[in-house]
Amino acid sequence: MARTKIAVIGCGFFAPNHLHAWSELPDAELVAVCDLDEKKATDAAAQFSVPSVFADAAEMIVVAKPDFVDIVTTMASHLMLVELCAANGIPAIVQKPFGPTFDDCVAMVRVCKDAGVMLMVHENFRFQHPMRQVKAALDTGTIGDPVWGRISFRTGYDVKAGQHYLFDEERFIVLDLGIHVLDLARFFFGEVETVYSRHARIDPRVKGEDMATMVLGHVTGATSIVDCTYESRQIPDFFPQTLVTIEGTKGALDLEPDFRLSISADGARRVVDVSTPLRAWTSQPWHVAQDSVYHTQAHALAALAGGYEPETSGADNLKTYALVDAAYLSAKSGECIRI
Repeated sequence: MARTKIAVIGCGFFAPNHLHAWSELPDAELVAVCDLDEKKATDAAAQFSVPSVFADAAEMIVVAKPDFVDIVTTMASHLMLVELCAANGIPAIVQKPFGPTFDDCVAMVRVCKDAGVMLMVHENFRFQHPMRQVKAALDTGTIGDPVWGRISFRTGYDVKAGQHYLFDEERFIVLDLGIHVLDLARFFFGEVETVYSRHARIDPRVKGEDMATMVLGHVTGATSIVDCTYESRQIPDFFPQTLVTIEGTKGALDLEPDFRLSISADGARRVVDVSTPLRAWTSQPWHVAQDSVYHTQAHALAALAGGYEPETSGADNLKTYALVDAAYLSAKSGECIRI
């Protein structure tokens, strides 16, 4: 069976993880890389033995003829690049945030639907090994129906050091990081009907908020608290771990620091190690995020081959993006927003 020919657009900060993952996936073949900074593309091609290098995405699609395009650029370029792929009948996966505005995101979903091509968002937090284990534990019914929870990503790690454009984002942590954690809330608790959010700016150098706490009311009746910051002063700092607490009608579970999953039910508590195995190209503490890239892309290939909608399709991600917009509206108005 022929391998899927993959082209990657964008060779910046996070792209090596995508390139490593594509290189490891047996059903994928990297055929081209593209970046406006051609040196970045040339360096990436040399490191990952990619045969073709481009500085122009349209030329790349015509010449390299990929089966699938991985868009690893900043969000302002996503609509243009997705439209380019759709016009050529090529399915794509797009890094998060999906787009700078909800309207952009809707336009991308529409153009791919009209073209009959798959569109997936690289929403990799739900593909992290510990998060899949949390979901698997919920699905057993051991703790009953979830009624309350907290999903927390708090760190003092200087994420801006490698991504200087973040200093100028007027919508910062909720759109950059909170979108991941909000997606996990949907993954664990189901769809959301209300959002109340408070934001703060701690680092005076950034334009946007770098701390946010969001309270979500789910259609099931459950309540979840989603909180995130890049300005935590806690020691130890558990970056890049996401901590989860869920209480159910029969028990509770906690994804604790260092990937210990404790499950309390029937008057007993057990603890399971849900650490992410290391790959040849991953390293601690980044491995939990790096490994999730592999599984996100493996899911994309499986959906493409199977002809089914991926978990984090463009259409699905609109529901997560709507929570982002609701959080900003709530923080500005001081009101609880109904979705």
